[in-house]
Amino acid sequence: MGQNSTEVAYGFGQFGSTFLKGDGAKLLLTATTAKYYVSAITMITDVTFQALESLDGGVNMGMGDTAFVGTDVLAIDSHWNAAAADTTSETNEDADPITTSDTFPKGITIYGMWDNVELNSGSCIVYVAPRPDYRDRA
Repeated sequence: MGQNSTEVAYGFGQFGSTFLKGDGAKLLLTATTAKYYVSAITMITDVTFQALESLDGGVNMGMGDTAFVGTDVLAIDSHWNAAAADTTSETNEDADPITTSDTFPKGITIYGMWDNVELNSGSCIVYVAPRPDYRDRA
């Protein structure tokens, strides 16, 4: 059976990618005219991030609050109506932020919606997809 959903198809690289390598390498898509966001990141070597920020801070995207792995923090138990909360959190912010001491091993791919990716170390391929509001952007 054929698949007729662009929502599913838009997360797998057909809109392009870029290679980031080393401390300070970044892809910043926060400009008001940016029409893309980062949909997936594949680690080529072990990677640590300086910044990994949810698209538009996860608000006003027509999907309610979002919380993807990143340097952003949301109380996912209340935003997602989770049945159980992260009891290790000191402030009920269950999506703990990624820091430079968190290492993502080579060979894995993470999926999400980010508009700011900056490396602290390592190398990765960063895949993009059209923003939900790309038609409204200059």
